[in-house]
Amino acid sequence: MAMLFGVLAVAGCGGAKSGGSRAGSDTLTERQRDSILAKSSIPGASGVGKAMNAADSASARVRAADTIGP
Repeated sequence: MAMLFGVLAVAGCGGAKSGGSRAGSDTLTERQRDSILAKSSIPGASGVGKAMNAADSASARVRAADTIGP
């Protein structure tokens, strides 16, 4: 479980934009770029897909808990 949080923390930190580091003509969202990366043959790229799945699962659990509410 601790490893999962570590992967999510690293994945979350990778999306920070600094100043004007990206061109204004970038049309892909961060999620689209991550999805493309996860499907590539780069060593370790499957970890990006696993982190995305874990984040999606956590978000779904939070949404489910929010709907139950008091």
